[in-house]
Amino acid sequence: MILPDGYSDVPAGKIAAVVTHLEMTERPSLRSDPEGAWTLRRVPSPDLHWFRDLYRRVGEEWLWFSRLQMTDADLAAIVRSPMVEVCALVHEGRDEGLLELDFRQAGQCELAFFGVTAGLIGGGAGRWLMNRAMELAWSRQVTRVWVHTCTLDHPSALAFYRRSGFRPLRRQIEIADDPRLDGTMPRRAAKHVPIVE
Repeated sequence: MILPDGYSDVPAGKIAAVVTHLEMTERPSLRSDPEGAWTLRRVPSPDLHWFRDLYRRVGEEWLWFSRLQMTDADLAAIVRSPMVEVCALVHEGRDEGLLELDFRQAGQCELAFFGVTAGLIGGGAGRWLMNRAMELAWSRQVTRVWVHTCTLDHPSALAFYRRSGFRPLRRQIEIADDPRLDGTMPRRAAKHVPIVE
């Protein structure tokens, strides 16, 4: 369905975002690693409580809610799949960044979830984590690595992905129930997105 030009109403109780899909079809040149005391920890069979906690701490401000609404069985089927790699960026002994690479589609890697907690934004941890993501993604037999971001995300996210070597290829409009209204997320989450009831 093609939306008409001009404004389109978003029903009360819903959120809307413009989603940009990006890809790379060859291994990028990595940007220089910033100085920082970060390490990467692979988590081969994540505890679901641990995963949801880190997912929430990284993504709450950007309304990451999809994994919070999944059943334990559905979430485990993804994050414990042998074709999905889950890693944590560790800073000062704490898991402060999330990286999830999904290789379930042959020849491709989806950068499914990527981010650091609020205290690390702007200090180089994201660039460091992206370099590790690219090393892991391209260490397998893939011809394409892709990611999507949206207008609910950090304002610099799209530019960050482009600087990292991704190229935009399409846009979509996503409309969903506001997860702050059903208790999935606290009402204080994503202050930049007003709640319309």
